[in-house]
Amino acid sequence: MLERDTTTTKAPLAAPSIQIRLPRPVGAVILDMDGTVLDTERVYVETFCETVAPFGYSLPHDFLHTLVGGSRDQFQAGLRARLGEDFPYDDHRRAYLARRDERLAQGVPMKPGVTELLDTIAALGLKTAIATASTRINTEENLLRAGLRDRFSVVVTRDDVEHSKPRPDIFLKAALGIDVTPDNCLAVEDSHNGVRAAHAAGMITVMVPDLVQPNDEMRALCHAVFEDLHGVRGLLLHK
Repeated sequence: MLERDTTTTKAPLAAPSIQIRLPRPVGAVILDMDGTVLDTERVYVETFCETVAPFGYSLPHDFLHTLVGGSRDQFQAGLRARLGEDFPYDDHRRAYLARRDERLAQGVPMKPGVTELLDTIAALGLKTAIATASTRINTEENLLRAGLRDRFSVVVTRDDVEHSKPRPDIFLKAALGIDVTPDNCLAVEDSHNGVRAAHAAGMITVMVPDLVQPNDEMRALCHAVFEDLHGVRGLLLHK
């Protein structure tokens, strides 16, 4: 398991070389989880494709990349359009979940710059929350395994809202939970549907791409696109 250093130290406040400025001050940073805070999307895709094969089917990674960050209904519809009605969905799901949990139990990898970003958010006195389209049980387990659960007082999942991403509900509920207006929040996302949801919530939105790169639509919706979370940290520190 990858664990954060629990030694009590202040985050260094020297800003990375970032020229982009925030359009207005923010009071909170709301983070997506899979692919943004945790490097889990890769595990999900690899495991899903691996467990499809024993059933006599094949599924390219690139196809699953197009379904990242959406609702469960969107995911299922995309799968059925690709695999057809004869695919043993229930049997495969059991095999996939067992293999996925086996892999994640060995350790949940974090994205580069997570600890530094969270330490800087705390040092600046900003609030923070998780806004994820994952399930509650999966979210809690993975944050605990990564040693990050105690860094977030508010965690909102798809189980907590009527509509998941790309609708704004998850982000709006997260902002409500930390008592910060959406326009006073910086949202950090890796997926297209996540960016759409954060922008629709009225938040300053930045993208840190994971499996899927930004297109023209994403660049239009985002205040900035960064290679990693160190860029987000630099944005917060840049005066």
